[in-house]
Amino acid sequence: MKFDTIIIGGGLCGLTAGIELSRKGQKCLIVSSGQSALHFFSGSFELCSSAEDPFQAMESLGKGHPYSKIGLENVRSLSSKVKPFFKEVGISMKGIKDANHWRITPLGVLKRAWLTMDEYATVPPEGRMPWKKVALLNVDGFLDFHTSYIAAGLAEQGVETVIKSISMPELDHLRNNPTEMRSTNISKALTGDAIGVLAARINEHAKDVDAVFMPAVVGLTGCSDVVRLKEKVDRPLNFIATLPPSVPGIRMQLMLKRHFQKLGGTYMLGDSVTGGEFKDGKLVSIKTQNHGDVNFCADNFILATGSFFSKGLSSDIDGVTEPVFGLDVDSIEERSQWYKRNMFEAQPYMNIGIATDNDFKVSRNGVTIDNLYAAGAVLGGFNALKEGSGAGVSILSALHVSSLILKD
Repeated sequence: MKFDTIIIGGGLCGLTAGIELSRKGQKCLIVSSGQSALHFFSGSFELCSSAEDPFQAMESLGKGHPYSKIGLENVRSLSSKVKPFFKEVGISMKGIKDANHWRITPLGVLKRAWLTMDEYATVPPEGRMPWKKVALLNVDGFLDFHTSYIAAGLAEQGVETVIKSISMPELDHLRNNPTEMRSTNISKALTGDAIGVLAARINEHAKDVDAVFMPAVVGLTGCSDVVRLKEKVDRPLNFIATLPPSVPGIRMQLMLKRHFQKLGGTYMLGDSVTGGEFKDGKLVSIKTQNHGDVNFCADNFILATGSFFSKGLSSDIDGVTEPVFGLDVDSIEERSQWYKRNMFEAQPYMNIGIATDNDFKVSRNGVTIDNLYAAGAVLGGFNALKEGSGAGVSILSALHVSSLILKD
């Protein structure tokens, strides 16, 4: 089977590249093994969170950083396209290009973010809380949302909270087993007529407050239930991220996937690439676990398999490897230098990733593969946790690599 571009990895990075290329008329295939980091999504995208101005923070990044390879002016240009890109998919984001705002974490701590889904609670860049008193609601029996921590964090910012639990018949069957009271199962129950019932329960506790906060457990497969609920609640309704799994993250992946397929893309879920055929410095075709001897051919390929978390990189006593094609990795030779004993320091292993040239082309045994690109978390040269740059690198490297392929 022949495609213009084959993308290995169906998370945020892979889907962004697939949509961008499909929009420009390419025939694309995405091979996805399944669950991605979006299932742990906070509701926000980080571009570079070490300062209020993300672009100012980028000026101190090293030459090997993905943003430096893209070029900081190009990063500015590409970043202006992100909100319209997701708007086209049906996902509305709030935030401005040149300044980070604050999001409220599941533990009640304020953390910088660049763009945040519209339904989430956010605080302006200057950190001034827009509320004096809020109702903080939880679903009765839901253990992955800690109201006491959130209330304590809000109290430090001068916000008074009223904590209440919501109980409704539509959720009673989930309480038969504590393992069933998870965000995704709750979301499956909170749809259709249950939205009206939920809104009534919220309104009972929404009097004499400036806003209502509740866990992000509505809208697993689309935004319509979120919109309907916000319309029916008497006070401004804001969601706060729960512990994983993330309902909005799963929704985002489903919506990106649907949009990719609407544009004509082929998405192979639950499959994994087992290897490829290389010839004359190019990757000619790949094989997958579920399709036996079928060769999937393309003019270009993008590796967007993620880092250690998504098994895009593998490590053992001998070092770090790329498990699909055996590509070259920018690593640290001495294993003892991979980490710092202080867990709160920047950990060196986070900078390990696929070796690429300035056009994000990978190499194998020192030889550049002219039509195989890497993008997203599988790249080396950046520390997503310390910099607050994970989503930004995934999205912008996907858009940049797509533009390079389209130019060719």
